Amino acid sequence: MKRYSEAQKIYATYGVDTEKALNVLKNIPIAIHCWQGDDVIGFDSREALSGGIQTTGNYPGRARSFEELCADMDTAFSLIPGKKKLNLHASYAVFDGEPVGRDALLPEHFVKWVKFAKERDMGIDFNPTFFAHPMVRDGLTLSSPDEDVRRYWINHGKACLKIAEYFAEETGVPCVMNIWIPDGYKDIPADRLSPRLRFKASLDDILDTPYDKSKVYVTLESKVFGIGVESYTVGSAEFCLSYSDYKGITPLMDNGHYHPTEVVSDKISALLAFNEKIALHITRGVRWDSDHVVLLDDETREIAKEIVRNDALDRVFIATDYFDASINRISAWVTGVRSIQKALLDALLQPNEKMKKLQNESNFTELMVLSEEMKTAPLGDIWNEFLAREGIDSDYLVKIKKYENEILSKRA
Repeated sequence: MKRYSEAQKIYATYGVDTEKALNVLKNIPIAIHCWQGDDVIGFDSREALSGGIQTTGNYPGRARSFEELCADMDTAFSLIPGKKKLNLHASYAVFDGEPVGRDALLPEHFVKWVKFAKERDMGIDFNPTFFAHPMVRDGLTLSSPDEDVRRYWINHGKACLKIAEYFAEETGVPCVMNIWIPDGYKDIPADRLSPRLRFKASLDDILDTPYDKSKVYVTLESKVFGIGVESYTVGSAEFCLSYSDYKGITPLMDNGHYHPTEVVSDKISALLAFNEKIALHITRGVRWDSDHVVLLDDETREIAKEIVRNDALDRVFIATDYFDASINRISAWVTGVRSIQKALLDALLQPNEKMKKLQNESNFTELMVLSEEMKTAPLGDIWNEFLAREGIDSDYLVKIKKYENEILSKRA
């Protein structure tokens, strides 16, 4: 408390109210991805990952069932402060009876997930799974020249819309349903337009399905390239932004899905100028979309600042998306989500109005000095106070190691 009190006084000299920042932070929902716990394997297929997705490493203790994944997520959630949502992929359907194809999924295949979320007072975000499946033919799904392949995945998208609406109705929290496809070519294509026209037509068909737009926010996610699709991706940034605008859905940016010199933090304000809502998948790309665990690095901080300084916390859906099989998976969850929350706290503790005023007055010298001073302000003391108020220890490795020794180490 003494450290917090002293830090509070320091921030007050910059006109920053730490109590206000803490009260805002605890109510910012972050959708936490389930697929960190099992290396994106899911429950419905044993196909190899496709579309440029890779997990590397073989750290022991991967979740192998619904029960194990839920137990691991519960352990992670107990070490993460603040408000949470569950971010779920369609490949995590739970079949108590005969399994069905992804084109025939029903809400009943996700009843256990709804029960899990409601018991923890969480909403659910959802992702159709257009990868790691026998119907991904020649690396293509919704853009395939094969009508049977396209129809299969169109039906999958339609089914997922109904499931997303079911999630929203059951939890009372709007569901963000994100569409991302892995389609592309390894080498230079002879025809770039036709796959995109087929993708557009497929999306149109999916979105012709009636759904409650107050309950389901459909988003569309682009990608620059992936392993095996290095030369061309159908769902490029330009395509996805254009389609989102054309159809009136929500654009989603994954900060691993752009060229290395591009930063999503710079794009947020551009999208906010034209969209009521936008969505983010926050990751950490190292040289490419490698989905490393999110850290409190410069880009994560800048993303948070852009959300906060533009008063857009109620306009930006924040979700995590990374998977690391080389380290303890629960620690990966906790480290990544806490890093985003620290970045948001840092953004809330900035004298944003004063900084904007200095910029508008062209007082760039003072703006630079103030910006540098804020980098060494006692963020850690305010963060530790937040953890204390949430009843969570700052040292989470002790509990994670205990869980690893007692539970994870016993998994084959």
